[in-house]
Amino acid sequence: MAFANSSIPGPENIHRREYANGMVVLVKENFSSPVVVIDGVLRFGHVDVKREQAGLAGFMASVMMRGTPRRTFQQIYEEIESVGAAADVGAGLNVSGFGSKSLAESLPAMIDILADVIQNPIFPPAEVEKERGEILTDLEERADDTRRMASLTMRELLYPATHPYAYSSSGYFETVKAITRDDLERFYHKHVGSKGMIVAIVGAVKADEAFRMWEDAFGDWTGADNPITLAPPAPKPSEVRRKSIDIPGKTQSDLVMGLIGPARTDPDYFPAALCNSVLGVFGLNGRIGEKVRVQGGLAYYAYSRMDGGLGPGAWQVVAGVNPAKIERAIDLCRAEIKRIRATRVPAKELADNKAFYTGSLPLRLETNDGVAEQLTNMELFGLGLDYLQRYADLVNAVTPQQVQDAARKYLDPDAYALAIAGPTDH
Repeated sequence: MAFANSSIPGPENIHRREYANGMVVLVKENFSSPVVVIDGVLRFGHVDVKREQAGLAGFMASVMMRGTPRRTFQQIYEEIESVGAAADVGAGLNVSGFGSKSLAESLPAMIDILADVIQNPIFPPAEVEKERGEILTDLEERADDTRRMASLTMRELLYPATHPYAYSSSGYFETVKAITRDDLERFYHKHVGSKGMIVAIVGAVKADEAFRMWEDAFGDWTGADNPITLAPPAPKPSEVRRKSIDIPGKTQSDLVMGLIGPARTDPDYFPAALCNSVLGVFGLNGRIGEKVRVQGGLAYYAYSRMDGGLGPGAWQVVAGVNPAKIERAIDLCRAEIKRIRATRVPAKELADNKAFYTGSLPLRLETNDGVAEQLTNMELFGLGLDYLQRYADLVNAVTPQQVQDAARKYLDPDAYALAIAGPTDH
């Protein structure tokens, strides 16, 4: 069934305000549910961290929720849980996020809590050590996880050593152990502020009331005034860079093949996205899933994904494989890359992938969470308030030639980063 264009959020029902302190707030009213979702972006992240302090941004963001002058860690979570709500702050690769989900009647309380933890974190020493312990436990688990280790190693191979995408946003044992409470506080005061903040408020609240509550809580805040950091460009590999990581005792290996993909704002993003769908997403994970997993019986899963963020994200082919069949799986993945570069995607196959893309939009907009996420992305990437209404036309305008051109531009079967994690004694 066609999704009525009039019901898709657009300029006529998305309310947007810019503020002198650099923040942008978007509100979409929806009174069909008593819930209100806040989805926000802060303009700091892993891109602001040097390799020797890898993990700092995520560490700092997690501790922001662990205490303020007004509230202890326990008080923060008791207030949130007492009204059946949820809230969080977390760092990402290029930007960081915060948000909440609550009944409309609890929205003032949730905004007050978010304002408190974002503007006034005190990084209590005991809570810093608790968070450090949780991070180190996660790193121990990562070291025994074939997929995570393959992904980590692929990035280290794909990007120059000083590029922020080359080293772990979660950090390493030695870097996380060395980060001090003062490091967290300095990073906060240097990088966390209202400049570039994006906030989407979606749900059972009038736009004027939502703006008033947010302005009261954040309108006078500025915080850090640092320039917004963007990830630098990254050169494409000119040869195969391959590395194996031995993780004994596993029954499968994970391989991750990586290339440099487009940013979300690149003009050929949609052709590349549809190329990726054909290659390793649609149906049973596209052509790669069909050849490697279904026909070849070589993998437990096989798919491709494209990051498409603010910087030169990775375009990846991922497979979980019987360790004895790794080379055959690699050959089949490379063969599918060669095929999509050499021959235009048939019209019917491309049409099916377009239908998948356009048909999934209504599902992403069924919830307040989904709408809020779309609004923050639209603002972050400068897509325009009418983006969702233009979406189907943008997808349907892509031609088989453009898909092939994107494959030839970004995918090279003879030059890529390849990491394999699993047992080597097979």
